[in-house]
Amino acid sequence: MKNVLVIEDDKSISDLIEIHLKDLSCNVTKAYDGETGLKLALNESYQLIVLDLMLPKLDGLEICKQVRKNDIYTPVLMLTSKSDELDKVLGLEIGADDYLTKPFGIREFIARVKAIFRRIDAIHKEIDNDEDISVGNIKIEVSKRKVLLNEERLELTPKEFDLLHLLASHPGKTYTREQLLNILWGYQYNGYEHTVNSHINRLRSKVEPDISKPSYILTSWGVGYRFNEEIINE
Repeated sequence: MKNVLVIEDDKSISDLIEIHLKDLSCNVTKAYDGETGLKLALNESYQLIVLDLMLPKLDGLEICKQVRKNDIYTPVLMLTSKSDELDKVLGLEIGADDYLTKPFGIREFIARVKAIFRRIDAIHKEIDNDEDISVGNIKIEVSKRKVLLNEERLELTPKEFDLLHLLASHPGKTYTREQLLNILWGYQYNGYEHTVNSHINRLRSKVEPDISKPSYILTSWGVGYRFNEEIINE
């Protein structure tokens, strides 16, 4: 059974979410304000956090920021009554895995939760060990979700780390943009291949000595991306 933390101040919504999560065989813990929710998120282990954006005492964006700052990478499904695109982008950039705008249908909510669980399972299947990876001037400390470049820590978003870890775990293997979307973002993102391109570009800007001539993350033209196996074999 998966443990899920629901941080939502509207008790009727919280109760409804709990009922349907239990139908998915989840254990549910509920918090009705941001401070309580943050304490639970930092001190307990969960497989998913359902997080409302507007909360008393501490808002959802700050909770998400603090959770990621403490190197906790539990998937976050953010809920909000706001439809502003800036809020959505900010939430995803801070580290939320998906975003649902109120009012939402319960079927859509369940589909999003299932997609997140499928994505986590897919990552576990694709990356079947947690051994650290050293290649060139890059070291990936998997258990700590830490990446060092020339012995200095890189500040990567959760998705950037997952992307680098996945590619580096399979040097020479080309992943299509659709495959990367399915594994790292979930099936609901099909059709958003530009999301992969933008993350690849940001990741390259952080790890490549010369972004115009990538050494680590290579493009397989017309197909997708791969990690340079020649560096691995040096």
